[in-house]
Amino acid sequence: MSDVSRRAVLGSSLALAACGQKAQGQPVPENLPPLKAVAPFRIGSSVQALHLDDPALAALLRRQVNQLTPEWQMKMEYIVQPDGSFRFDAPDRIAAFAQANGMALLGHVLVWYAQAPEAFERLDENRVSFEQAYRNYILAVAGRYRGKVVGWDVVNEAVAEDGDGWRTSLWSKRLGDFEHIALAFRTARQADPGATLLLNDYNLEYMPRKRATFMKLAERLLASGAPLTGIGTQMHVAADIRPGEITTMMKDLASLGLPIHVSELDVSLVRSDNKLLGRAELERRQARTYGEAAEAFMALPERQRFAFTLWGLRDKDSWLRGENASDASAPFDDVGRAKASAAALVEAFRRG
Repeated sequence: MSDVSRRAVLGSSLALAACGQKAQGQPVPENLPPLKAVAPFRIGSSVQALHLDDPALAALLRRQVNQLTPEWQMKMEYIVQPDGSFRFDAPDRIAAFAQANGMALLGHVLVWYAQAPEAFERLDENRVSFEQAYRNYILAVAGRYRGKVVGWDVVNEAVAEDGDGWRTSLWSKRLGDFEHIALAFRTARQADPGATLLLNDYNLEYMPRKRATFMKLAERLLASGAPLTGIGTQMHVAADIRPGEITTMMKDLASLGLPIHVSELDVSLVRSDNKLLGRAELERRQARTYGEAAEAFMALPERQRFAFTLWGLRDKDSWLRGENASDASAPFDDVGRAKASAAALVEAFRRG
Protein backbone atom coordinates (compact mmCIF):
# COMPACT_ATOMS: atom_id res chain seq x y z
CA MET A 1 0.00 0.00 0.00
CA SER A 2 1.18 3.48 -0.77
CA ASP A 3 2.61 5.75 1.92
CA VAL A 4 0.75 8.65 0.34
CA SER A 5 -2.96 9.18 -0.14
CA ARG A 6 -4.61 7.31 -2.97
CA ARG A 7 -7.46 5.38 -1.38
CA ALA A 8 -10.79 7.18 -1.70
CA VAL A 9 -11.82 5.20 -2.18
CA LEU A 10 -22.38 -7.74 6.57
CA GLY A 11 -24.09 -10.08 5.67
CA SER A 12 -25.47 -9.23 9.09
CA SER A 13 -24.63 -6.37 11.43
CA LEU A 14 -23.22 -7.30 14.80
CA ALA A 15 -25.85 -6.85 17.43
CA LEU A 16 -23.41 -5.06 19.70
CA ALA A 17 -22.68 -2.52 16.97
CA ALA A 18 -26.21 -2.21 15.64
CA CYS A 19 -27.71 -1.32 18.97
CA GLY A 20 -24.92 1.12 19.74
CA GLN A 21 -24.08 -0.51 23.04
CA LYS A 22 -20.39 -0.38 22.24
CA ALA A 23 -20.03 2.85 20.39
CA GLN A 24 -16.40 3.87 20.24
CA GLY A 25 -16.81 6.56 22.86
CA GLN A 26 -18.39 4.15 25.35
CA PRO A 27 -16.64 1.68 27.62
CA VAL A 28 -15.47 -1.66 26.27
CA PRO A 29 -14.91 -4.53 28.73
CA GLU A 30 -11.40 -4.37 30.11
CA ASN A 31 -11.18 -8.16 30.12
CA LEU A 32 -11.52 -8.40 26.35
CA PRO A 33 -9.26 -11.31 25.34
CA PRO A 34 -6.36 -10.80 22.95
CA LEU A 35 -7.28 -11.06 19.29
CA LYS A 36 -4.74 -13.82 18.73
CA ALA A 37 -6.28 -15.86 21.57
CA VAL A 38 -9.72 -16.10 19.95
CA ALA A 39 -8.85 -16.30 16.25
CA PRO A 40 -8.16 -19.76 14.78
CA PHE A 41 -5.59 -18.28 12.39
CA ARG A 42 -2.75 -15.79 12.59
CA ILE A 43 -3.61 -12.20 13.51
CA GLY A 44 -1.17 -9.65 12.17
CA SER A 45 -0.27 -5.99 12.38
CA SER A 46 1.84 -3.69 10.28
CA VAL A 47 4.84 -2.23 12.05
CA GLN A 48 7.78 0.10 11.52
CA ALA A 49 11.14 -0.37 13.20
CA LEU A 50 10.67 2.85 15.17
CA HIS A 51 7.48 1.42 16.69
CA LEU A 52 9.60 -1.10 18.53
CA ASP A 53 11.11 1.77 20.55
CA ASP A 54 7.68 2.45 22.08
CA PRO A 55 7.35 0.06 25.05
CA ALA A 56 3.57 0.43 25.18
CA LEU A 57 3.12 -0.40 21.51
CA ALA A 58 5.62 -3.25 21.66
CA ALA A 59 3.66 -4.70 24.58
CA LEU A 60 0.37 -4.30 22.71
CA LEU A 61 1.82 -6.12 19.71
CA ARG A 62 3.01 -8.97 21.91
CA ARG A 63 -0.41 -9.27 23.53
CA GLN A 64 -2.64 -8.96 20.48
CA VAL A 65 -0.92 -10.42 17.42
CA ASN A 66 1.24 -13.30 16.26
CA GLN A 67 2.30 -12.02 12.85
CA LEU A 68 4.01 -8.81 11.68
CA THR A 69 4.21 -7.08 8.31
CA PRO A 70 6.86 -4.37 7.85
CA GLU A 71 4.82 -1.33 6.83
CA TRP A 72 7.33 0.00 4.31
CA GLN A 73 10.85 -0.97 5.32
CA MET A 74 10.96 -4.13 3.20
CA LYS A 75 10.06 -2.16 0.08
CA MET A 76 12.52 -1.12 -2.63
CA GLU A 77 12.12 2.49 -1.53
CA TYR A 78 13.90 1.63 1.70
CA ILE A 79 16.22 -1.20 0.69
CA VAL A 80 17.75 0.06 -2.57
CA GLN A 81 20.16 2.95 -2.08
CA PRO A 82 21.00 5.55 -4.75
CA ASP A 83 24.29 3.80 -5.52
CA GLY A 84 22.52 0.47 -5.97
CA SER A 85 23.60 -1.03 -2.64
CA PHE A 86 21.08 -2.56 -0.25
CA ARG A 87 20.29 -1.73 3.38
CA PHE A 88 18.53 -4.16 5.69
CA ASP A 89 18.88 -2.63 9.15
CA ALA A 90 15.19 -1.88 9.74
CA PRO A 91 13.73 -5.07 8.26
CA ASP A 92 16.35 -7.10 10.11
CA ARG A 93 15.26 -5.46 13.36
CA ILE A 94 11.60 -6.22 12.70
CA ALA A 95 12.47 -9.81 11.78
CA ALA A 96 14.47 -10.20 15.00
CA PHE A 97 11.59 -8.81 17.10
CA ALA A 98 9.16 -11.22 15.45
CA GLN A 99 11.44 -14.18 16.03
CA ALA A 100 12.17 -13.23 19.65
CA ASN A 101 8.45 -13.02 20.39
CA GLY A 102 7.31 -16.14 18.58
CA MET A 103 5.61 -14.19 15.80
CA ALA A 104 5.39 -15.03 12.12
CA LEU A 105 6.73 -12.50 9.61
CA LEU A 106 5.16 -11.57 6.27
CA GLY A 107 7.49 -10.14 3.64
CA HIS A 108 6.10 -6.96 2.06
CA VAL A 109 6.79 -6.35 -0.82
CA LEU A 110 9.15 -7.54 -3.58
CA VAL A 111 7.75 -5.78 -6.66
CA TRP A 112 5.51 -2.71 -6.70
CA TYR A 113 4.71 -0.51 -9.67
CA ALA A 114 4.99 2.66 -7.55
CA GLN A 115 8.65 2.19 -6.65
CA ALA A 116 11.40 2.01 -9.24
CA PRO A 117 14.64 3.08 -7.56
CA GLU A 118 17.18 5.27 -9.35
CA ALA A 119 19.56 2.34 -9.59
CA PHE A 120 17.06 0.52 -11.83
CA GLU A 121 16.13 3.65 -13.77
CA ARG A 122 19.78 4.11 -14.70
CA LEU A 123 20.15 0.66 -16.21
CA ASP A 124 20.29 0.55 -19.98
CA GLU A 125 17.38 -0.89 -21.92
CA ASN A 126 19.05 -4.20 -22.66
CA ARG A 127 16.43 -6.72 -21.55
CA VAL A 128 18.92 -9.39 -20.52
CA SER A 129 20.88 -7.15 -18.16
CA PHE A 130 17.73 -5.53 -16.74
CA GLU A 131 16.13 -8.91 -16.13
CA GLN A 132 19.26 -10.09 -14.35
CA ALA A 133 19.21 -7.05 -12.05
CA TYR A 134 15.50 -7.59 -11.38
CA ARG A 135 16.06 -11.24 -10.52
CA ASN A 136 19.13 -10.47 -8.43
CA TYR A 137 17.14 -8.06 -6.29
CA ILE A 138 14.38 -10.59 -5.61
CA LEU A 139 16.91 -13.34 -4.93
CA ALA A 140 18.84 -11.11 -2.52
CA VAL A 141 15.85 -9.89 -0.52
CA ALA A 142 13.74 -13.05 -0.46
CA GLY A 143 16.87 -15.12 0.04
CA ARG A 144 17.96 -13.06 3.05
CA TYR A 145 14.71 -13.86 4.85
CA ARG A 146 14.37 -17.44 3.63
CA GLY A 147 12.97 -19.51 6.45
CA LYS A 148 12.16 -16.36 8.45
CA VAL A 149 8.98 -15.37 6.62
CA VAL A 150 5.77 -17.35 6.19
CA GLY A 151 5.04 -15.61 2.92
CA TRP A 152 5.76 -12.76 0.54
CA ASP A 153 3.63 -10.16 -1.15
CA VAL A 154 5.49 -10.86 -4.37
CA VAL A 155 3.70 -8.36 -6.61
CA ASN A 156 1.68 -5.52 -5.12
CA GLU A 157 -1.14 -3.67 -6.91
CA ALA A 158 -0.65 -5.06 -10.40
CA VAL A 159 -4.18 -4.21 -11.54
CA ALA A 160 -4.90 -0.77 -13.03
CA GLU A 161 -6.65 1.75 -10.80
CA ASP A 162 -9.92 1.50 -12.75
CA GLY A 163 -9.69 -2.27 -13.12
CA ASP A 164 -9.11 -2.09 -16.87
CA GLY A 165 -6.07 -4.31 -17.35
CA TRP A 166 -2.75 -4.04 -15.57
CA ARG A 167 -0.62 -1.13 -14.50
CA THR A 168 2.17 0.33 -16.58
CA SER A 169 5.48 0.56 -14.73
CA LEU A 170 9.20 0.45 -15.32
CA TRP A 171 8.96 -3.30 -14.77
CA SER A 172 6.23 -3.81 -17.36
CA LYS A 173 7.96 -1.56 -19.91
CA ARG A 174 11.26 -3.40 -19.66
CA LEU A 175 10.09 -6.97 -19.05
CA GLY A 176 6.49 -7.16 -20.28
CA ASP A 177 3.07 -6.62 -18.72
CA PHE A 178 2.51 -10.22 -17.67
CA GLU A 179 6.08 -11.44 -17.95
CA HIS A 180 7.47 -9.28 -15.15
CA ILE A 181 4.79 -10.58 -12.78
CA ALA A 182 5.31 -14.24 -13.61
CA LEU A 183 9.09 -13.80 -13.45
CA ALA A 184 8.82 -12.29 -9.97
CA PHE A 185 6.90 -15.31 -8.71
CA ARG A 186 9.28 -17.81 -10.28
CA THR A 187 12.29 -15.99 -8.86
CA ALA A 188 10.74 -15.67 -5.40
CA ARG A 189 10.11 -19.40 -5.37
CA GLN A 190 13.74 -20.03 -6.27
CA ALA A 191 14.82 -17.78 -3.38
CA ASP A 192 12.44 -19.27 -0.80
CA PRO A 193 10.87 -22.65 -1.65
CA GLY A 194 8.82 -22.74 1.54
CA ALA A 195 7.11 -19.34 1.54
CA THR A 196 3.51 -18.67 0.50
CA LEU A 197 3.72 -16.38 -2.53
CA LEU A 198 0.93 -13.83 -2.75
CA LEU A 199 -0.56 -11.43 -5.27
CA ASN A 200 -1.82 -8.42 -3.29
CA ASP A 201 -4.21 -5.60 -4.29
CA TYR A 202 -6.74 -3.08 -3.01
CA ASN A 203 -10.27 -1.80 -3.68
CA LEU A 204 -11.35 -5.34 -4.51
CA GLU A 205 -14.39 -4.90 -2.26
CA TYR A 206 -15.43 -1.61 -3.83
CA MET A 207 -14.86 -2.38 -7.51
CA PRO A 208 -16.25 -5.62 -9.00
CA ARG A 209 -14.50 -4.84 -12.28
CA LYS A 210 -11.12 -4.56 -10.59
CA ARG A 211 -11.83 -7.72 -8.62
CA ALA A 212 -12.62 -9.60 -11.84
CA THR A 213 -9.38 -8.40 -13.46
CA PHE A 214 -7.42 -9.39 -10.35
CA MET A 215 -8.94 -12.86 -10.44
CA LYS A 216 -8.22 -13.26 -14.16
CA LEU A 217 -4.59 -12.33 -13.52
CA ALA A 218 -4.41 -14.92 -10.75
CA GLU A 219 -5.93 -17.54 -13.05
CA ARG A 220 -3.47 -16.70 -15.81
CA LEU A 221 -0.54 -16.98 -13.43
CA LEU A 222 -1.76 -20.39 -12.29
CA ALA A 223 -2.32 -21.54 -15.87
CA SER A 224 1.21 -20.45 -16.80
CA GLY A 225 2.70 -22.54 -14.01
CA ALA A 226 3.82 -19.52 -11.99
CA PRO A 227 3.99 -20.45 -8.28
CA LEU A 228 1.14 -18.25 -7.06
CA THR A 229 0.08 -19.86 -3.78
CA GLY A 230 -2.05 -17.16 -2.14
CA ILE A 231 -3.84 -13.85 -2.68
CA GLY A 232 -4.07 -10.72 -0.56
CA THR A 233 -6.89 -8.21 -0.30
CA GLN A 234 -5.75 -5.03 1.42
CA MET A 235 -9.13 -3.71 2.59
CA HIS A 236 -8.44 -0.04 3.20
CA VAL A 237 -12.11 0.84 3.53
CA ALA A 238 -14.28 3.65 4.84
CA ALA A 239 -16.78 3.29 7.67
CA ASP A 240 -19.73 3.90 5.34
CA ILE A 241 -18.96 0.96 3.04
CA ARG A 242 -22.22 -0.78 2.22
CA PRO A 243 -22.97 -3.85 4.32
CA GLY A 244 -22.39 -6.97 2.25
CA GLU A 245 -19.69 -5.65 -0.07
CA ILE A 246 -16.89 -7.26 1.93
CA THR A 247 -18.74 -10.56 2.15
CA THR A 248 -19.40 -10.62 -1.59
CA MET A 249 -15.74 -9.93 -2.34
CA MET A 250 -14.58 -12.68 0.01
CA LYS A 251 -16.89 -15.24 -1.60
CA ASP A 252 -15.68 -14.28 -5.08
CA LEU A 253 -12.01 -14.49 -4.13
CA ALA A 254 -12.57 -17.82 -2.41
CA SER A 255 -13.65 -19.33 -5.73
CA LEU A 256 -9.99 -19.31 -6.80
CA GLY A 257 -9.32 -21.95 -4.16
CA LEU A 258 -6.20 -20.18 -2.88
CA PRO A 259 -5.34 -19.12 0.67
CA ILE A 260 -6.53 -15.55 1.31
CA HIS A 261 -4.77 -12.89 3.35
CA VAL A 262 -6.69 -9.91 4.68
CA SER A 263 -3.49 -7.99 4.35
CA GLU A 264 -3.90 -4.31 5.34
CA LEU A 265 -7.25 -3.79 7.04
CA ASP A 266 -8.22 -0.40 8.41
CA VAL A 267 -11.54 1.44 8.48
CA SER A 268 -11.33 5.21 8.02
CA LEU A 269 -13.79 7.56 9.67
CA VAL A 270 -13.00 10.53 7.43
CA ARG A 271 -12.89 8.96 3.97
CA SER A 272 -16.61 8.29 4.00
CA ASP A 273 -18.60 9.54 1.02
CA ASN A 274 -21.58 10.42 3.20
CA LYS A 275 -20.51 13.66 4.85
CA LEU A 276 -23.82 13.98 6.69
CA LEU A 277 -23.08 11.10 9.03
CA GLY A 278 -22.11 12.16 12.54
CA ARG A 279 -19.03 10.88 14.31
CA ALA A 280 -20.98 8.52 16.57
CA GLU A 281 -22.72 6.89 13.61
CA LEU A 282 -19.44 6.54 11.73
CA GLU A 283 -17.90 4.87 14.78
CA ARG A 284 -20.84 2.47 14.98
CA ARG A 285 -20.43 1.64 11.31
CA GLN A 286 -16.70 1.23 11.76
CA ALA A 287 -17.28 -1.48 14.36
CA ARG A 288 -19.84 -3.12 12.10
CA THR A 289 -17.37 -3.13 9.23
CA TYR A 290 -14.59 -4.69 11.29
CA GLY A 291 -17.11 -7.29 12.39
CA GLU A 292 -18.19 -8.04 8.83
CA ALA A 293 -14.60 -8.43 7.70
CA ALA A 294 -13.97 -10.95 10.48
CA GLU A 295 -17.21 -12.82 9.80
CA ALA A 296 -16.51 -13.04 6.07
CA PHE A 297 -13.01 -14.35 6.73
CA MET A 298 -14.27 -16.87 9.30
CA ALA A 299 -16.71 -18.19 6.69
CA LEU A 300 -13.84 -19.29 4.44
CA PRO A 301 -12.73 -22.92 4.46
CA GLU A 302 -10.01 -23.35 7.07
CA ARG A 303 -7.34 -24.07 4.46
CA GLN A 304 -8.04 -20.71 2.78
CA ARG A 305 -7.58 -18.56 5.90
CA PHE A 306 -3.94 -17.53 5.57
CA ALA A 307 -3.93 -14.62 8.05
CA PHE A 308 -5.88 -11.52 9.10
CA THR A 309 -3.71 -8.40 9.28
CA LEU A 310 -4.60 -4.98 10.68
CA TRP A 311 -2.78 -2.00 9.19
CA GLY A 312 -1.86 -0.69 12.60
CA LEU A 313 -3.24 -1.50 16.05
CA ARG A 314 -3.47 2.03 17.50
CA ASP A 315 -5.11 5.05 15.94
CA LYS A 316 -2.09 7.29 16.36
CA ASP A 317 0.25 4.93 14.52
CA SER A 318 -1.92 4.66 11.40
CA TRP A 319 -0.74 6.04 8.07
CA LEU A 320 -4.21 7.63 7.79
CA ARG A 321 -3.49 9.87 10.78
CA GLY A 322 -0.86 11.54 8.61
CA GLU A 323 -3.57 12.44 6.09
CA ASN A 324 -6.10 13.69 8.61
CA ALA A 325 -5.39 14.22 12.29
CA SER A 326 -9.01 13.48 13.20
CA ASP A 327 -9.08 10.00 11.70
CA ALA A 328 -9.20 7.03 14.05
CA SER A 329 -9.11 3.95 11.84
CA ALA A 330 -7.67 1.24 14.09
CA PRO A 331 -9.29 -1.16 16.59
CA PHE A 332 -7.40 0.40 19.53
CA ASP A 333 -7.22 4.06 20.51
CA ASP A 334 -4.14 6.25 20.82
CA VAL A 335 -3.09 4.72 24.14
CA GLY A 336 -3.93 1.14 23.19
CA ARG A 337 -7.37 0.79 24.77
CA ALA A 338 -9.73 -1.52 22.93
CA LYS A 339 -12.47 0.24 20.97
CA ALA A 340 -15.82 -1.13 19.84
CA SER A 341 -14.05 -2.28 16.68
CA ALA A 342 -11.77 -4.56 18.70
CA ALA A 343 -14.81 -5.94 20.53
CA ALA A 344 -16.51 -6.59 17.19
CA LEU A 345 -13.49 -8.56 15.99
CA VAL A 346 -13.39 -10.65 19.15
CA GLU A 347 -17.12 -11.36 18.95
CA ALA A 348 -16.90 -12.48 15.32
CA PHE A 349 -13.86 -14.67 15.92
CA ARG A 350 -15.53 -16.28 18.94
CA ARG A 351 -18.74 -17.05 17.09
CA GLY A 352 -16.90 -18.68 14.23
